[in-house]
Amino acid sequence: MKIVVLSCSTGGGHNSCGKYIQDEFQKNHIACDFVDYFSILGNKLSKRVEKLYLKSTSGNGKIFKGVYKLGETYNKVGITSPVYELNKLAKGKVLDFIKENNYDLVICPHLFPAMAVTALKKDGVDIKLINVATDYTNIPFWNETTPDYFVIPHTSLKEEFTSKGIALEKLLPIGIPISTKFQEIKKDISLKKDKPKLLVTSGSMGFGNLKEIVCALLKQIDASVIVVCGNNQKMYKELSKIKHEDLIVKGFINNMNEYIASCDVILTKPGGLTSTEVAVLNKPMVHIMPIPGVENHNATFFSKNHLSLVSNNIQEIVKNTSCLLEDKTLQKEMLKQQRLVINKNAAKDLVEFVKENLK
Repeated sequence: MKIVVLSCSTGGGHNSCGKYIQDEFQKNHIACDFVDYFSILGNKLSKRVEKLYLKSTSGNGKIFKGVYKLGETYNKVGITSPVYELNKLAKGKVLDFIKENNYDLVICPHLFPAMAVTALKKDGVDIKLINVATDYTNIPFWNETTPDYFVIPHTSLKEEFTSKGIALEKLLPIGIPISTKFQEIKKDISLKKDKPKLLVTSGSMGFGNLKEIVCALLKQIDASVIVVCGNNQKMYKELSKIKHEDLIVKGFINNMNEYIASCDVILTKPGGLTSTEVAVLNKPMVHIMPIPGVENHNATFFSKNHLSLVSNNIQEIVKNTSCLLEDKTLQKEMLKQQRLVINKNAAKDLVEFVKENLK
């Protein structure tokens, strides 16, 4: 069997999930490639989409919220969306790519390539498709795809997915795949030992006004603050100007697991993938100011299941962080819930399912 994972750069979570899936299949000696969907259509398009996504989430995310609500509207009226029609146009190039590389199975942790492969399946092309949801909700337009199986984050979300027209027998509620490789912590990051350590991350795109958050934490909590700005160079330069002995500023890093494991409390926006990474590594978590739309659903799932403390403003961020640092009982209960609710072996379980059912 030869597998390809197709994703694209609208936020780092989809790509990270795709690479985790690739890692796990390769670890099991199964041929698996990770490919940027837009690179099949043209590398310039991939970069353009990434920039548009970053622009849509700037400020308080109003543009992203508007697009998300538009998607929900299309779901309700049952009309084929322009999103599907646009991705349908890519089916010819996607088919050529699949044939040239002799792929038997396509796994999509992103909606766009799943739509293109769906268009091929509707044309009668014999190709297996597995969708992977990377958020704790059924995002708009997933119902326009026709996968053979659909990996979802938790069994409690089954009804939400079936209510949007996705067949129950297709659902695999094994969780968001995080590779076992990510969970292998090779070394402890050299950080100050005399104070609690707070890791602040806003995802690969560096969403949100980190400067205000960081300044409030430094002023009101006696702790070392490590900030990861991702690809947001503007934010990295701005934060680097702050001169404080308890502040460490990082750009994009490739050992996020070691930073998470080395810190006492993790402050992150509620992206589905990042939140799962933190929970899999079993660390106290504060969610900071969700991007309107899908991240509100993620925050709700984590809050409802007592996996994190959700903060909607800077005052709440400081309060919740202080509370987690001081209340060891609260910490203990949160970590217990993370172990109960989040399946750290989801990537491994996906590999086993494919080996047993899609030979």
